[in-house]
Amino acid sequence: MIRRTAAVTLLMLSIGACSTMQPKRERIVKAPPSCADQTVQIYFESRSSEVTKEGRAVLNAAARDSKACNVTAVDVLGLADAVSGTPDDNLELSKKRAEAVTQALTAAGLPVAEFKVAAAGEAGAINAKGNLRPLRRRADIVLHMSPK
Repeated sequence: MIRRTAAVTLLMLSIGACSTMQPKRERIVKAPPSCADQTVQIYFESRSSEVTKEGRAVLNAAARDSKACNVTAVDVLGLADAVSGTPDDNLELSKKRAEAVTQALTAAGLPVAEFKVAAAGEAGAINAKGNLRPLRRRADIVLHMSPK
């Protein structure tokens, strides 16, 4: 009889312990969104300013994730490599890339924000030793966010 009472007591204590753990878990799962600045990079095909399918997915995710926050500003920097084209051509290409990203973010439903759009062309695409830096066919995007 004592064993049965001890077993029932242990069972009741363990059930009670589980019920006290649930609220803590819910607080973790339901944690408020992080509204820290977010940086993403979108890569382009060579000589193209069209946002790729993968790039659109990244921009859509960034726009979706930012909806719980105030987006105070968005910095978009278009870049190009020095593999082909003149410096002027590459500057124009990087401008088009930055504009394409801005349009894609707006289409993805990014909350209204001030866009700061810039283009660097191929500046920085060649290092001090004269070597080309790969993967400069991109746009760098920074979403500046704060809690609502």
